[in-house]
Amino acid sequence: MARKMLIDGELGQTNDGSETQFEYDLFVIGAGSGGVRAARFSANSGAKVGICELPYHPISSEVIGGVGGTCVIRGCVPKKILVYGAAFRGEIEDARNYGWELNENVDFNWKKLLQKKTDEINRLNGIYKRLLSNAGVKLFEGEGKIVGPHEVEITQLDGTKLCYSAKHILIATGSRAQRPPIPGQELGITSDEALSLEELPKRAVVLGGGYIAVEFASIWRGLGATVDLLFRRELPLRGFDDEMRAVVARNLEGRGINLHPRTNIKEVIKTEGGVKVITDHGEELVADVVLFATGRTPNSKRLNLKAVGVEVDGTGAVKVDEYSQTNIPSIWAVGDVTNRMNLTPVALMEGTFFANTVFGGKPSKPDYSNIPYAVFCIPPLSVVGHSEEQAIEQANGDILVFTSSFNPMKNTISGRQEKSVMKLVVDAETDKVLGASMCGPDAPEIMQGIAVALKCGATKAQFDSTVGVHPSAAEEFVTMRSVTRRVAAGSKPKTNL
Repeated sequence: MARKMLIDGELGQTNDGSETQFEYDLFVIGAGSGGVRAARFSANSGAKVGICELPYHPISSEVIGGVGGTCVIRGCVPKKILVYGAAFRGEIEDARNYGWELNENVDFNWKKLLQKKTDEINRLNGIYKRLLSNAGVKLFEGEGKIVGPHEVEITQLDGTKLCYSAKHILIATGSRAQRPPIPGQELGITSDEALSLEELPKRAVVLGGGYIAVEFASIWRGLGATVDLLFRRELPLRGFDDEMRAVVARNLEGRGINLHPRTNIKEVIKTEGGVKVITDHGEELVADVVLFATGRTPNSKRLNLKAVGVEVDGTGAVKVDEYSQTNIPSIWAVGDVTNRMNLTPVALMEGTFFANTVFGGKPSKPDYSNIPYAVFCIPPLSVVGHSEEQAIEQANGDILVFTSSFNPMKNTISGRQEKSVMKLVVDAETDKVLGASMCGPDAPEIMQGIAVALKCGATKAQFDSTVGVHPSAAEEFVTMRSVTRRVAAGSKPKTNL
């Protein structure tokens, strides 16, 4: 995008250079992770900042949302609470072999966990509001839309409309769960509703192969439900390392989840006993709940972007340059609404760098290299850097692959048959570690430290020279000495999984 960047040094001027007076230096639409971070950091740099967000509710829609956004209210945080709850089932089973004398029947109270989850997101919603207030950011409750390059209109719950001018406008409205276009799709739910079900399902069908699908499959199975997981590929988690995808699939099956690869839903039908799912193979599954975990779309359609001239792509994602600026110099966007890398810490990074660029006097481009992330299935998967397939595709020379598969020390006593798997992908010529993966207990906690090493450009020799913490699973990352395989330059990675 070849255009003039409008930054703080041009305060008091519109895009055409004429003098004007704005009510706000920055107005943010959307008070999720990225929007709140950008608002706070901009205010800390001296900017006068306003922000608007929809009224609070755990289940979002076009007219309800809440300060804290998807991650805090209906995403990462409540999901992780339920994962913790579900993981205790396996812990209780394993405890018996460690000498704990437990009754055969261990009761679980879903409503108690649900209330604890709700209490926590209510608490965090309040914390986010206080963070804004303490930073001097003015919060408006209502739906925001852009009515001009420097104008935002807010429609409050009672229908009252407020209009404010701002030198800069930041779009941070995130994304929304979507439903597939199949007959009966209204009988299913999305992840929003899945986090707030009044009753725990005894039978669940999950459609999707991404991280949301495998996480909810793990949660419901861990809490005692019968779970069928349907996905279009041979393995779940498309885009992740193929070897690690196979490990996750084995673990899901080992925990009792019924996998249906290369399967889609043809129709959902209401029945007396719940809902009936008919697959494209003619199979019929009856469930209490059908979860559509089939992706999310940028939440941009009600922002009036077309009228203002802001460019979006075919999915509705706001187009931005490497500084998060749109084609309209006074309008910016961060987070999932841009559909770059849709992770909460990435939205925080983008919000921080926006504030540095526009109000901090430090133009900064977000760096998307070596970002670690995790799938909170049970046990979890965590990765950083390139998968083996990505490394092969981008390599100029040979790739060395190091792997370790072992029974965690805890399992030797509990008797659980579930391997932890670790993997390093290394450039054969430079010895630089290009990627790391782990599936097993504590994988996300371990991978955060590995991410620091990759960010610093660590070599395999430096991994090898690092003393391990013993006894721990993490030490395997510094004791993998033997090459599992060498992949020659020019090899073609598998793409049909």
